Amino acid sequence: MGIFDKFKKVKKEDAKKLSPAAAVIKDDKAKKEEVKKDKKVTEPKAKVESGALKETKAPAAKAGELKGKTALAYRVLIKPLITEKASDLGPLNKYIFAINPKMNKIEVKKAIRTIYNVEPVKVNISNFSGKNVRYGRIQGKTKSWKKAIITLKSGDKIEVYEGV
Repeated sequence: MGIFDKFKKVKKEDAKKLSPAAAVIKDDKAKKEEVKKDKKVTEPKAKVESGALKETKAPAAKAGELKGKTALAYRVLIKPLITEKASDLGPLNKYIFAINPKMNKIEVKKAIRTIYNVEPVKVNISNFSGKNVRYGRIQGKTKSWKKAIITLKSGDKIEVYEGV
């Protein structure tokens, strides 16, 4: 008996000679392989009824709901920016928010829909790199951040000045 003989595959005939526990393990492996082969053959996704394919549709959104909402909206929008420039854009139906630097326009739009329940017409994003700062001997850098300018339809409003 060589060193590598114990690594050779055991045939079904030899499995009967082995202990009952080892035979059960070998049978389980064979059953798993059969199951894998059976899973490859799947049913068609569309059902056939009277010679025509029946398409399945996703459930439609309710009349009062906006599509494309996100559950993590409060991680996208950090805070509304209340500055002189932002207040000048108010009559133009534009609102400014500081947003998470990893977010894009689509995610910002979904967050606005979710939190404020309004439909944004346009989203513009600006990146701001951190500035080098110095306090005496200590040098550092401020955080990089992102700003989003949200344009809404006429008639829509976001109440950002509550409690300010």
